[in-house]
Amino acid sequence: MGTKIYVGNLPFTVTEKDLTELFSPYGELVEVTLIMNKFSGRSKGFGFVTFADEAVATKAMAEMNGKDVQGRPVTVTEAKPLDPNRPPRRDFDNRRRF
Repeated sequence: MGTKIYVGNLPFTVTEKDLTELFSPYGELVEVTLIMNKFSGRSKGFGFVTFADEAVATKAMAEMNGKDVQGRPVTVTEAKPLDPNRPPRRDFDNRRRF
C-alpha cells in the first residue's frame, strides 16, 4: 500500500499537480490527494502523498518539512489515521441535543 504522509500549511493556490511535482523527485508516488472545500472548490491548505517505499517517504518528510512553498513553510509528517471515536467537528443538524 505504501507510506502516506501529511502535507499541511499549503498555500490555497497549490494544485494536485503542484503537489505531485513537489514530491515526485523523491520517488514513486502511489497517490496524491489535495483536500478541497466541497462548497467553494478551493483547497483547504493540506493534502496527502503516498509513496511506494517507506525509506523514500522518510527522506521526503525530512527534507520537505519546513520548506518554503509559494511563500509558506509547509508541515510534512507521517499521516495518522482518523480516530473513529472522535466526534464530528461540526453538527450540521440545526436541532439542539440535550
